[in-house]
Amino acid sequence: MKRYGLIGHPLKHSQSKTLFEAKFAYEGLDCRYQNFDLKNIEELHDVMEKYPDLCGFNVTIPYKEAIIPLLDDIDPVAKEVGAVNVVKVTEGKMKGYNSDVYGFEQLLNRAINGKDIEHALVLGTGGASKAVQYVLRQKGIPYSTVSRSADRGDLTYDTLTDDILRQNHLIINTTPLGMAPQVDNFPDIHYQALGNKHILIDLIYNPKETSFMELGRSWGAKVYNGMQMFEEQAKKTWEIFCDDNK
Repeated sequence: MKRYGLIGHPLKHSQSKTLFEAKFAYEGLDCRYQNFDLKNIEELHDVMEKYPDLCGFNVTIPYKEAIIPLLDDIDPVAKEVGAVNVVKVTEGKMKGYNSDVYGFEQLLNRAINGKDIEHALVLGTGGASKAVQYVLRQKGIPYSTVSRSADRGDLTYDTLTDDILRQNHLIINTTPLGMAPQVDNFPDIHYQALGNKHILIDLIYNPKETSFMELGRSWGAKVYNGMQMFEEQAKKTWEIFCDDNK
């Protein structure tokens, strides 16, 4: 049996285990997918010792950046992004990858559908945000990041004026605000400044429609959740796990 898994904290929101175990059952694969809810990244050492058959694992909030110093090797794209969400384990050695980049690119292509985006706002500056920023740079879409802290983002939420919101027709939420079970939370922006030219992408896929999306839709914006990104990055993850050349 081959063992795979997911590390992060908390993990109640994640559907990775359900997705992969359904895949294993459907394809008759002798594999298992297990959640490892780690209170700190150092607990990964205990997981590696306890499960020597662990062949790889996904990484979610809040360890996409914290995992990097623990790796033996890192893929060039993940290194440039500065975040890892997939780790392949070979003979006890860990190599990091980023499949979020591929997943978000597929979602972005669907959302903008060839539309010319003059400037975008990226809400949040964590590991998922870094993958989003990488894709935007690759596509030549200028953007600004928004953070609660002035030393982390280009803008803070209290400096995000209505004029700035009106000028940015693509807004991407990379924060966990609104993720189950805290579904009533949402990024603190002036939604009344949005209109039918706006596209809102929320990387959250549980729930299917977040408060961020609902508020944006109420002011005319087109909204997309993160389910397509989740599914596409999972496909890429499995390719990485199965590629003997990786």
